[in-house]
Amino acid sequence: MAASRYRRFLKLCEEWPVDETKRGRDLGAYLRQRVAQAFREGENTQIAEPEACDQMYESLARLHSNYYKHKYPRPRDTSFSGLSVEEYKLILSTDTLEEFKEMNKGMWKKLQEKFAPRNPEEKQKAWARPLSRPRT
Repeated sequence: MAASRYRRFLKLCEEWPVDETKRGRDLGAYLRQRVAQAFREGENTQIAEPEACDQMYESLARLHSNYYKHKYPRPRDTSFSGLSVEEYKLILSTDTLEEFKEMNKGMWKKLQEKFAPRNPEEKQKAWARPLSRPRT
């Protein structure tokens, strides 16, 4: 029975798309990682809670098949902002989010990062240097 569960999860992983624009945050990649952890021994893996495993599979299968999208259709494909799905995908990509983080940094933080020592040895030397005041 564990073999059939394993095969069903593998089939679901194959069908689930991976969004390359969301590196480290993609549900498809996370699903593959979790299935690999749960079924370490492949078809020979012993499942402690088969009912919970089946329930998890059914939930993921409903998400993948857009069950709820069809059950509760939306009148329009926009949100309160008026942006399209493609615009949201662009905004939520990892690269764009990193750019936003960089833009939100204050001037002081940017200067600190620019002039900060790169390796630990330089950092230690910088802290060991005595601070001198300019003579007036």
